Amino acid sequence: MTIYHFTGIKGSGMSSLAQILFDSGETVQGSDVETYYFTEQPLRERNIKILKFDPDNIQPGMTVIAGNAFPDSHPEIVRAKELGGDVIRYHKFLGEYIKKFTSIAITGAHGKTTTTGLMSHVIGGYKPTSYLIGDGTGLGKKDASYFVMEACEYRRHFLAYHPDYAIMTNIDFDHPDYFSDIEDVFSAFQELALQVKKAIIAWGDDEHLQKIQANVPVIYYGFGDRNDFIAKNIEKTTEGSSFEVYVRNEYYDRFFIPLFGDHAILNSLAVIALCHYEGVPVNIIKERMKTFHGVKRRFTETKIGNNVLVDDYAHHPTEIVATIQSARQKYPDREIVAIFQPHTFSRTEAFLQQFADSLKMADSVYLCDIFSSAREHNGNLSIEDLAALIDGSEILRNEGIENLKKHSDAVFLFMGAGDVNKYQKAFEDILRTGA
Repeated sequence: MTIYHFTGIKGSGMSSLAQILFDSGETVQGSDVETYYFTEQPLRERNIKILKFDPDNIQPGMTVIAGNAFPDSHPEIVRAKELGGDVIRYHKFLGEYIKKFTSIAITGAHGKTTTTGLMSHVIGGYKPTSYLIGDGTGLGKKDASYFVMEACEYRRHFLAYHPDYAIMTNIDFDHPDYFSDIEDVFSAFQELALQVKKAIIAWGDDEHLQKIQANVPVIYYGFGDRNDFIAKNIEKTTEGSSFEVYVRNEYYDRFFIPLFGDHAILNSLAVIALCHYEGVPVNIIKERMKTFHGVKRRFTETKIGNNVLVDDYAHHPTEIVATIQSARQKYPDREIVAIFQPHTFSRTEAFLQQFADSLKMADSVYLCDIFSSAREHNGNLSIEDLAALIDGSEILRNEGIENLKKHSDAVFLFMGAGDVNKYQKAFEDILRTGA
């Protein structure tokens, strides 16, 4: 019996994969730092053993799956190699594992996580489906036909995969610490396109995705008339969005999703297109769409009194716009308060003006100090540089959280990819205790 040991099991992808293997009947354990991460909750619910990093964790015969954040010199990896055991990097292992299924890779600069969640929820109503979502959620089905996975472009990690299908939600410049420009990002997606085996479902209103070349059909979706799958006659309410779908200009059906914003409609359209291609009955697609309520850290709401606190991973200007747009649709009569923590100095510097422009869509703006890794050097950049571009914005630090109380009956958007949730938790405590 193989024991799978995950070095860095609290990583979002690593946690998801550990859950999948465990659910599929494998013996799984892992190690990581002692700091609590939300990704460990589903591991603990399954009673998967989480150890402190220690070379003694590694025993003969184990297969070690190593997170990409850990170099070959990591003591556990060194010990595994000394014992002659298998050491496989996360992406390589996953690339081999998905060959057992009809695999669906969801990629794009924005929208990956929600689309992966929606895709697995909808197609899971048709046939057993295993899935890996980048928010630390994974599920393994022993009799799975489909494997739906989030595939990230960062450092070209997704090139470890040769999926049957790929959904490409958009191409945008991000990760400026790795990609040099938009053409560099495009080249990564183009390389992936040539590895897809059955079909690509791509957002046709994206100028870059229109240029994708592939050896399989490229099916386009969007709002523009040139797409293969088009959303028309859209109705947006405080309950969600409904729209008609036309397939190559022929009416297909009307769908409702309890989600908000144009991006949610587009993500849904991508799922509908792939399900149509796979022959999923339309009544299944419609029913499953109605019962999808999102994924972790994507417009996740907490209501305290008359206040709505939203936790959202938005860390790029495009994503901030989408989150504010969603809030305006769902809460059209409320004040929208943005609390934003930039993630990495390189991204903040590259998009400084775009961050300012997107945040100005909110009624009030609070900025938290830039969250960064120890590997980054900040130069002379600080949160004050962003604040200077947004009239009326305030810098929020721990001791000033109570300042948020001056906004009542408001929607508070806590946005960022770092630890912005600590500010939300502190504000929640103030609201609950009346401090």
